[in-house]
Amino acid sequence: MTELSSRQSDILNIARSSGRVTVEDLARRFEVSAQTIRKDLNDLCDRRSLTRVHGGAIIASGVENVAYEARRFVAAEEKKAIGVAAAAQIPNGCSLFINIGTTTEEVASALTSHEDLLVITNNLNVAMMLYRHPRIEVIVAGGTVRRSDGAVIGSTADNLITQFKVDYAIIGASAIDGDGALLDFDYREVQAAQAIIANARSVMLVADSTKLRRSAPVRIAHLSQIQTFVTDVALPAGLQNICTSRGIEVIEAMPDKLADL
Repeated sequence: MTELSSRQSDILNIARSSGRVTVEDLARRFEVSAQTIRKDLNDLCDRRSLTRVHGGAIIASGVENVAYEARRFVAAEEKKAIGVAAAAQIPNGCSLFINIGTTTEEVASALTSHEDLLVITNNLNVAMMLYRHPRIEVIVAGGTVRRSDGAVIGSTADNLITQFKVDYAIIGASAIDGDGALLDFDYREVQAAQAIIANARSVMLVADSTKLRRSAPVRIAHLSQIQTFVTDVALPAGLQNICTSRGIEVIEAMPDKLADL
């Protein structure tokens, strides 16, 4: 395989720092045509350095996740819509777990107008978002704080989670395999997610469609273990069949997006 051109190397560095690149921005930056940029992106995708998405590309994943702050910019509009749609399913006066993730944080943001909630979380960003609201009580799992994203991980956090039995769990995933496996990168984070799933009456997965084009090495759970899947657009037939056969409710937060594409 030929070496990367100087422009392709620069594109890859931009993607690594920001999580996502767009054809329009790159064409403007490098003063070349959109067709030239698309060819560069396709070459980088062939090398599995990037993954194509509508209008551009995101950094590819395999064994290491994209930097947390960069992930905030990947599918940001979709995540916000998912957060609003997921929060609409949560009634006032209930208890819930919220785990680490940029999409779960969007759910927390959309919950701020709810009343009489008890939120247990291993996500410091969620705790900071919700603790000021007088009608929301927040309990933070103790343990080691991961500097990269504010996740509280380790056996102490897992033990606190197992002391509760809550109405709802809001979980994310770094990747979703075609067979329905929910995947992540850090086994310690996965252990917390598994404890959350085991101690909730109803589990809601929140994940946008870019997660269907990624891979990660650690298994969290299987789609069959959740009750509700909130995503942006319709699922591929295989995953939809799993959801239908298992009675999993699928909520599309942006059903018109596929038509736009």
